[in-house]
Amino acid sequence: MSNYPLSYKLSWLPRFLKPSLGGDRAGFAATAATLIDPPPAQTVRLAFIGDISAVANRTAPECDPAIAALLGSADLVVGNCESPIVERPTAVVGTRLGTHHAMTERFLADALAAVGIARAKLVLSLANNHVLDQGISGFEATVTALGRLGIRTIGTAAGGPVQRHAVGPLTIGFAAFTLWRNAGEAEFRARVSMASDPDEWPRETAAGIDLLCAVPHWDWEFRHFPRPATRALARRLASDGVRLIAGHHAHVVQPVERIGDTLVAYGLGDFLGTAFARQPWPGRIGSILVVDVSADAATRGAIAAYELHPFMRLRRGRHERLAPVEALEGSLKRKVAERLSAIFSG
Repeated sequence: MSNYPLSYKLSWLPRFLKPSLGGDRAGFAATAATLIDPPPAQTVRLAFIGDISAVANRTAPECDPAIAALLGSADLVVGNCESPIVERPTAVVGTRLGTHHAMTERFLADALAAVGIARAKLVLSLANNHVLDQGISGFEATVTALGRLGIRTIGTAAGGPVQRHAVGPLTIGFAAFTLWRNAGEAEFRARVSMASDPDEWPRETAAGIDLLCAVPHWDWEFRHFPRPATRALARRLASDGVRLIAGHHAHVVQPVERIGDTLVAYGLGDFLGTAFARQPWPGRIGSILVVDVSADAATRGAIAAYELHPFMRLRRGRHERLAPVEALEGSLKRKVAERLSAIFSG
């Protein structure tokens, strides 16, 4: 049913237990930069968060005020809805084991309130491997629930390869797609975008878009450095006019790259834990990518500045607490700082 290669499947558990620092470390960029100086008079702020799930959170998370303030400063928050939204799972055994994801509408609403994300300012991608975990009915329930909550979506086959959303004076085009699926190809492609090839995107969809942004569900899980094939796809997207790429699926933080005037954040990690509740500490590091986009006439749609903000998901009984790295203490703070240094040393 899934399209994962055997070598990937065999490596899943070892890499989950010990996320890998192997791979090519050359050519990556700083985690923060000012690209237009002096800054534009008008900007729009985008905040990209990682995967959202209830697997490690039976109740709403706690959130440090600094993280809530950061998210509250954004004009638009973009994330990945890793769990179908259903009141009762249909895949009962798999959901209990954690192999199938599910969350309730109430949980999502409470979680967003806890972290300070206004629903009207949120866009969630449904282009991921778990979105059909509760079957076709679960997918349909998810779309309905998000509409009821007033949350915009991207990454559905029905919406087309590039879906546009207004953010202040700008129009952002989002090309959300997944390379991976956990269901049969026909039923999956009928509902979820797998359009990773920009040649498949209708050219007229780019008309009137100020910034074209890709939100891919790509790469292999629990590896801090992207595979060569992932970096090659990033270069292909950049050559076709994509100027901002915010990736998911690795479930660990990955580095940032600048390809010409394109900014690539390969993996933001999880925003709310999507793997097992007792996840090893490197997988508990997440990040928020904040991007300021110019709305001035001369530089309209250009990235003016960006910064990657790492944080830690701390286990608190039946839920997680989101804390900035600088708020950590003792040996955990030291270990996290060393891991981030290893990832972002380029």
